[in-house]
Amino acid sequence: MWPNEDVFGNPAAMKVDLFDFDLPEERIALRPAEPRDAARLLVVEPGRALADRVVRDLPALLSPGDLLVFNDTKVIPARLFGVRRRDASVASIEATLHMRTGTDRWLAFARPGKRLAVGDRISFGHDANACLLGALQATVAEKGEGGEVLLVFDLSGPILDEQIAAAGHIPLPPYIASKRDEDQRDRADYQTIYAREDGAVAAPTAGLHFTPELFAALDARGAERRFVTLHVGAGTFLPVKADDTADHRMHAETGQVSQATAEAINAAKARGGRVIAVGTTSLRLLESAAAPDGTIGEWSGATDIFITPGYRFRIVDGLMTNFHLPRSTLFMLVSAFAGLETMRAAYAHAIAEGYRFYSYGDASLLWRADA
Repeated sequence: MWPNEDVFGNPAAMKVDLFDFDLPEERIALRPAEPRDAARLLVVEPGRALADRVVRDLPALLSPGDLLVFNDTKVIPARLFGVRRRDASVASIEATLHMRTGTDRWLAFARPGKRLAVGDRISFGHDANACLLGALQATVAEKGEGGEVLLVFDLSGPILDEQIAAAGHIPLPPYIASKRDEDQRDRADYQTIYAREDGAVAAPTAGLHFTPELFAALDARGAERRFVTLHVGAGTFLPVKADDTADHRMHAETGQVSQATAEAINAAKARGGRVIAVGTTSLRLLESAAAPDGTIGEWSGATDIFITPGYRFRIVDGLMTNFHLPRSTLFMLVSAFAGLETMRAAYAHAIAEGYRFYSYGDASLLWRADA
């Protein structure tokens, strides 16, 4: 058995407290670096000293023949405000769409969920005192735990997409939204330059650091790049409320790996190149699609993979990712990748040196502990 594995080879349950640390509130970035590739980059290689760099140094840290995998999902304005009217009762409702399940339906997190019941009608795009003409209408078809609901809209397909885009707001992470309102800058800032597949309600934030100039420098270095699609859901922001990792449930997200991307990854591995996932979303999708022998093929579907220390990585050799919050599933993932004690030391260094955390923050380049 590897450390932190059970007798069946699965990651053993761990106390969530192991992934806690003190993060000063002022370390959470409210705006991105300008230009994007001017953000800081902490290089973490187990067994070696930490290195403070900047993102535009990335080409020099890679070798010809390495392959970077990006998530090309595109953030939609998935935060909707509306009203629920039931007889004489009126309630203001906020819904964040997080997974499309049909041409006319979305799973969403509703607040306050306790004010909704199956069969309720919600009119989005207006506040409780506004005229409801032309509002985006939906019916609550199912109600789950934690405020999750299934919304069936009166519109479907591209027309529904257009109306959501018109009525919706960019779903900034709660630790940013609690400190300032979304504005027009966020429509560009909270989107990668290569986003093309509509469907995410949260950005694959490691990709926010890339610029055309950085892509050109990577090309000149001989580093290959390929794209996958994983539509990031609002579940990525949900806190871990369980005391034990075995008791936490991940929300599923949908994605796909094309045959061309799979073949490029297999070829890179065969020639001795390293596969670097840009973002935890790319990593989670690649590991979901990986075969036990470390190869990958065309793949599509939903994944709720939850990676904690003890997980055996099959595809990814390096990971570029932002800095994550205490007790989060993302800090658990990076601890599985580079080692818990290594990441504790790296985060202590980052906090002491003024690195900026989370979606609009700085980045790290991690190399796998067992590579």
